[in-house]
Amino acid sequence: MQVLTPQVYWAQRHGEIFLRVELSDAKNLDISLEDKTLQFRARGHGAKGDNEYMFSLEFLEAVRPEINRKSTQRQVDIKVRKQEERWWDRLTLQEKKPLFLSPDFDRWLDESDAEMELQAKEEEKINKITVESRVREDPYLGLKKGYLFMYNLVQFLGFSWIFVNMTVRLFILGQDSFYDTFHTTADMMYFCQMMAVIEVVNPLLGLVKTGFFPAMIQVAGRNVILFVIFGSLEDMQNKSVVFFVFYLWSTIEIFRYPFYMLACIGTEWKLLTWMRYSIWIPLYPLGVIAEAVAVIQSLPIFDETRLFSIPLPAMLGHSLSFSYTLQIYLVLMFLGLFINFRHLYKQRRRRYRSRKRKVN
Repeated sequence: MQVLTPQVYWAQRHGEIFLRVELSDAKNLDISLEDKTLQFRARGHGAKGDNEYMFSLEFLEAVRPEINRKSTQRQVDIKVRKQEERWWDRLTLQEKKPLFLSPDFDRWLDESDAEMELQAKEEEKINKITVESRVREDPYLGLKKGYLFMYNLVQFLGFSWIFVNMTVRLFILGQDSFYDTFHTTADMMYFCQMMAVIEVVNPLLGLVKTGFFPAMIQVAGRNVILFVIFGSLEDMQNKSVVFFVFYLWSTIEIFRYPFYMLACIGTEWKLLTWMRYSIWIPLYPLGVIAEAVAVIQSLPIFDETRLFSIPLPAMLGHSLSFSYTLQIYLVLMFLGLFINFRHLYKQRRRRYRSRKRKVN
């Protein structure tokens, strides 16, 4: 009888090692742990068909003798606790990785992400223990949640009105609706974007956990487009790019604000959560591209009108066109895209890891 080696995937946390053995319908499981060496032997269906499979791993550092194992129809899961909670540079004592061993990307985290997850677990434990005392210490918690709920409700209604208005006009007028978007929806968009300044203030007051800089980048960027590019240039108000900018903004927000509304009252709608953390992946970069197109189209208009130009001494010329400032802003816009995209992606990963821990 031929003895073969199964494919093994691994991942780690500061205090644990996770092994996933690709062996379905495993029988006669024999798993032992002596000192730092794990021995595995079982019969099952692996890469080479139905055979007996075995492998041995000598860990980099000492581990606890207890083994947690779980056998399913598809695989065998093994969890081993480290003797000391610290990050390992590699899994095995030997520097050369065994051919049958690969990273488990379903569980894989780098050290910084693992530290964030560990910190989140510790904070979750502390929150469960001290939830009652926190409520007593903050008598205004209900008032704060009520304020945040009403703010998100108002923003949701405002952006919903813009989205519905533009959608109905698109179906009725077709492409003709592109060119009067500003005149039909600008007042409501002005209102919503002025209200959005509150999102920059809320982190400073400790009302929300989101960062100050990502909120400031998004709000300031949109207001530059709305008030400076569209609001101050009549020639830009009849361009089709206004339709695409407004439509992308409102599409993102009609999912974001109700998600925050439900969070204020401790409720979660799974479909809405998925939409909130998924729909921005294509729409947010598209929105930035549409904003960049608007900036580029405005450059010759600012050069011609000299609006917002900076006066210069006579020896240097009459004035410095505002278009040069906008060209610098274009570069900062895509830098802001990267920062915000990275921030939102980390939020998405933390959210789904938290949900996965609750399921497990």
